[in-house]
Amino acid sequence: MRGGTAARARATRYARAVVQHLQVDPSASQVGLPTDAPGLPWRGVMRHVGFRRVWLGAMGSSIGTWMEGVGVQWLMAEQTASTLMLGALAVAQLGPMLVLGLPAGLLVDWVDRRKMLLVTQVAMMAIAALLAVAHAIGWATPPVLIGLGLVNGIAMAFNTPAWQTLSPRLVPREELPQAIALMGMQFNLARVAGPALAGVLMARWGATLLFTLNALSFVGVMWAVRSTAPAPPATTGAHAPWREVGEALRFVRDHVGARQVMLGLLLLSMLAAPLQRMLPLFVSEVYHAEEATYGVMLSAIGAGAVLGGLTLGRLPSWYPRHHIIPLALLMSGASMTLYCALTEPAWAAACLLVSGFFWIWAFSSLMTSVQLLTPDVMRGRVLALFNMAMFGAMPVGSVLSALLGDWLALQLGGGPGLAVQLGVGVFTLILLLAGAALLIWRTPEIDDLKPGDRGHTRRPGFWAGITAAGHRPA
Repeated sequence: MRGGTAARARATRYARAVVQHLQVDPSASQVGLPTDAPGLPWRGVMRHVGFRRVWLGAMGSSIGTWMEGVGVQWLMAEQTASTLMLGALAVAQLGPMLVLGLPAGLLVDWVDRRKMLLVTQVAMMAIAALLAVAHAIGWATPPVLIGLGLVNGIAMAFNTPAWQTLSPRLVPREELPQAIALMGMQFNLARVAGPALAGVLMARWGATLLFTLNALSFVGVMWAVRSTAPAPPATTGAHAPWREVGEALRFVRDHVGARQVMLGLLLLSMLAAPLQRMLPLFVSEVYHAEEATYGVMLSAIGAGAVLGGLTLGRLPSWYPRHHIIPLALLMSGASMTLYCALTEPAWAAACLLVSGFFWIWAFSSLMTSVQLLTPDVMRGRVLALFNMAMFGAMPVGSVLSALLGDWLALQLGGGPGLAVQLGVGVFTLILLLAGAALLIWRTPEIDDLKPGDRGHTRRPGFWAGITAAGHRPA
């Protein structure tokens, strides 16, 4: 009986934590968003000194990360001209998240999150410096690129959940959607600047400069993180890893909204990621262009994402995320599928601009939903599950896309260019169709709407999914 009483007590505490976490102002918008979520100007979020410092530091680091990514992927494509080798690089860089995601999430809930973040940032800085040295002495071969990518992926597995718990500590809960969107915007501003700079610098001075600049870019973000307040463990006392993992799994399984967000993240990661991973082969084998064009293509995605982030913050407060997410998946899939059918770089770049626009709508809305639905007591563990889904699905999608493209090209007698167009194109077409299905059959629980709440309806309809007319105030 004592064990049963303890279990009931734990369940009661958990339920109270969830209820307290999910409470919102009664005057909030009709779709369960925090009162000021859509309308609060982003300059309001920037008034928080800690968030502003971290945002600026992250901007510099993200530019360096994108520059390094351009260099590594271009070197791999140039040396191998193989979709499978690019897929193998993706597995090395992102696979550790699948294996280490849960242990990393548990650790984030057990230790000082600021210290953990600083340790992982130092590790990634050292790896970038090693990459610069390896390229300078002529050792940046495919095995070395994959090996360093694997080590960096291990560091990223522990860095990512620690980083994702940072914004909720720097801004009030009602400003969290804006903070997440603004973090996404800095990442995508960097995606504009980083690849564009990388294409020019690599064409003139080589990839060593890119890797060196990335190593130096960690200094600013480490200073910013160090200036934030200490982040004591979210859980105290004795730890029971399997029980705590089980709590996170049950939360995602039992919460309809969280479960559907997981599905959306899986679709976006597995079906959209191959395009960016295979972009160097589009440039070299389809357009027969050089590094500068690759930088322009990546910058087009980033520019679209910046524009998307700006417009996402200005959507009407009554337009809910459970409409935004499937609409964004549909439009991302449509623009990417069209991109795969084109051979003219200018039109292709226009399609990437549109895909970036809707990609940030989907990704930002998905991650905002995760943060708002998750109690802080298990935030690290739940985010770890979503990271495993996202980063695990990316290399899987890249490898499967490469295998499918190679097989289809072999059947049709085509080369690497046709292989990458077909492999990526099939996956983005599936994304288009999945987005359309989710837009017709929507899930209001993504916005924490419950049966009986205004706006909670499962009535299918494509046009109703686009307009969200049922949520429009009278």
